[in-house]
Amino acid sequence: MELGNIIPISIAVLVVLMLIFAAVKIVAEYERGVIFRLGRLVGARGPGLFLIIPLVDRMVKVDLRIVTMDVPAQEVITKDNVTVRVNAVIYFRVVDPEASVVKVLDHIRATSQIAQTTLRNVLGQSELDELLASREKLNQMLQQIIDEHTDPWGVKVSTVEIKEVELAETMRRSMAAQAEAERERRAKIIHAEGELQASEKLAEAGTIIAKEPVTLQLRYLQTLTEIATERNSTLIFPIPIDMLSMFMKK
Repeated sequence: MELGNIIPISIAVLVVLMLIFAAVKIVAEYERGVIFRLGRLVGARGPGLFLIIPLVDRMVKVDLRIVTMDVPAQEVITKDNVTVRVNAVIYFRVVDPEASVVKVLDHIRATSQIAQTTLRNVLGQSELDELLASREKLNQMLQQIIDEHTDPWGVKVSTVEIKEVELAETMRRSMAAQAEAERERRAKIIHAEGELQASEKLAEAGTIIAKEPVTLQLRYLQTLTEIATERNSTLIFPIPIDMLSMFMKK
C-alpha cells in the first residue's frame, strides 16, 4: 500500500475515533447530563453511559448532591432599632436538572444572593429578643421563603440555620447588666416568698402552742436534749414554775 493512501486512511480512522469518543458520555450516580440538540432542550440523561450526536448535541453536567453554603454576615437593623451582624448556613440541592440549567444562569450564585436578601428582610422584621430566643422559628421562616424563590430554578432548600448573632460592645454590656438585675430581682422574690412561708408556719405554730401549752414544754425539753447531745458539758437551766406545778399536784 502506498504512503499516499495510508495517510488519508489514518486521518479518517482518527476522525472516526474522535467522533466516537465525543459521542460517548458517562455521568456519575450523583450527576445528570442535560442535553441540548442544536440549541433546543432534549432532556436529562444519566446516570451511567449514553451516546449523543457529536457536533449536534451539547451536554451540561449538573451535580445533584447537597450543597452547604455559608451566607456572609449581614448588617441587620432589628424591629426595635438594634444593629446586629448575622450569618447563616444554607443546605440545598438540585431536584430538577433541566430547570437549573434553563431557568437560571448560575443556580448556586442565585441561591446565595436570594439567601442574603431574605436574611436581611426577615430578621429586620423581628425584635432582638425574638432573634435570640426564637431562632428555630426564624430558621423555618427563612427556609420556606428562600425555597419559594428557588423552586422555579429546580433547587430545593432543605435547611437554613442562623449561626451567629454579633452585638455591639455597648449592647452586650447593657444586656449583661439587665441579666444581672433580673437575677437579683428573682433572688429577692424567692427570699421574700421564703420569709412569707416561714412566717405563716410560725403563726400556725404559735396558734397551736397557745391552744396547747404542753407543746411549748415538750419543745423546751427537746431543745435541751439536742444541746446535751451536741456538747458534752454540764448544763444548768431553769425549770419553769408551770412544769413544777404539774408534779406538785396531788
